[in-house]
Amino acid sequence: MADFDLAILGGGINGAAIARDAAGRGLRVILVEQGDLAIGTSSASTKLIHGGLRYLEHGALRLVREALRERELLLRMAPHLIRPGRFVLPYHAGLRPGWQLRLALFIYDHLGGREILRDSDVIDLTVGSVGVPLKRQFRTGFEYSDCCVDDSRLVVLNAVDAAERGANIRTRTRCVRADRQDGRWWLVLNSHGHRQEVTARALVNATGPWIGRVSEAVLRRPVPSGLRLVKGSHIVVRRLFDHDRAYIFQNADGRVVFAIPYEGEFTLVGTTDHAFRGEPGAVIAQPQEITYLCRAVSEYFRDPVGPEHVIWTFSGVRSLYADRGAAPKDLSRDYLLMLDGGRGEAPLLSVYGGKITTARRLAEAALRRLRPFFRLPPAWTHRVSLPGGDFPWDGVDALVQRARGLWPFLTEVHARRLVHAYGTRLDRLMGGARRREDLGAGFGGDLTAAEVDYLMRHEWAETGDDVLWRRSKLGLHLTPDEQGALASYMEARGRGPSAQAAHTVSAS
Repeated sequence: MADFDLAILGGGINGAAIARDAAGRGLRVILVEQGDLAIGTSSASTKLIHGGLRYLEHGALRLVREALRERELLLRMAPHLIRPGRFVLPYHAGLRPGWQLRLALFIYDHLGGREILRDSDVIDLTVGSVGVPLKRQFRTGFEYSDCCVDDSRLVVLNAVDAAERGANIRTRTRCVRADRQDGRWWLVLNSHGHRQEVTARALVNATGPWIGRVSEAVLRRPVPSGLRLVKGSHIVVRRLFDHDRAYIFQNADGRVVFAIPYEGEFTLVGTTDHAFRGEPGAVIAQPQEITYLCRAVSEYFRDPVGPEHVIWTFSGVRSLYADRGAAPKDLSRDYLLMLDGGRGEAPLLSVYGGKITTARRLAEAALRRLRPFFRLPPAWTHRVSLPGGDFPWDGVDALVQRARGLWPFLTEVHARRLVHAYGTRLDRLMGGARRREDLGAGFGGDLTAAEVDYLMRHEWAETGDDVLWRRSKLGLHLTPDEQGALASYMEARGRGPSAQAAHTVSAS
């Protein structure tokens, strides 16, 4: 008998979503991630839960419909992580005609069905706060609804739910070899220099931009000719406007660039599309990409944005499957699942493409492809909230007020950040705290030892970067000395036997 029913390689959004779905259907699951959860592309998105307005002109109606249907479902599943927003598209006379934009937004409004989000509208940019930061030539705009998300926390909470349903989540663990033998997959794992062999009835390769390398080096199989790697980069600058709406700007090259309110004090700008070759783990924003994004938003904003204004950059690489002749910006973001395995062979399912928005649906599709090999109950994730998300979609303010009532020493900003991160599970983090000192040492901003300890025990955080850039974005607010103090604290805690025991329990 195999140790596991399903082994999943890759701890990004696709791997975590498949692990959650499979564990919830009673399968014995192991997920293996060579680094931290969401360490790659899944923490380098534009932070949107959206249908993809620009995909309409490429005729990707099925993808857009599926993503639009997921928006409100995910909003109800994780209202602490996902927030409704309004997006403003200024009309640029030299680019797409107004009738085309109106038609696209009409389709966008009606293609996926809505109960919560508002209709699109035409707005006058010469009045109100939305037009203030824009150049005077932009007098008319279109406004529509989509959602923003904390992408890396969405990955982590999928993994948390999977673990609580029995999945074995192995971070910082590399699969160095996988062989088919006797109707099973035999996997050789390496974690911190320790070797282990496990077996599984089926294997999923959800390693994102590493899928080709894993296919060749670990599975010893050829890389499909349709694999395309596309790099996207983002920049973060100080806040460019004083309202809560986001902008979507057209560019002369046919692409669009978003400018989105981010972490209170900042604006997120992205993204680019370039073919990529190289090591996905070492990807960074190149000077020409930073310049491109600065010029794109400076075309619209009165106050120009230059590379000197950039505070932080991040980049990710998407693995897509498409014809070699298509330009990177025109490649479909739809997912493709390739199943390999003949009669009596253990199946291999390879995952290409996908979006943060459609990961739950991708996981359902993956389990459908594997149904011939397992007895599976019906799909279930569409009706169950993610950890901490068991409250109404518009209940964040009520939870913030509750938190401030229970813990009066929390500021409004601190309470709101904690609610958006942990939702109804904030009580577990706060425990019996009655005063600020009960939360332990502070590391800058509003990060406390109590929160760091919680993340180490329950969310596989092992390093300062895990906490500051994936479990949160507090890295934008801490000085280098504060970040160093956090790293030292976590290193000391990670060596303690009690911390290691708690971590093992949470991942089992």
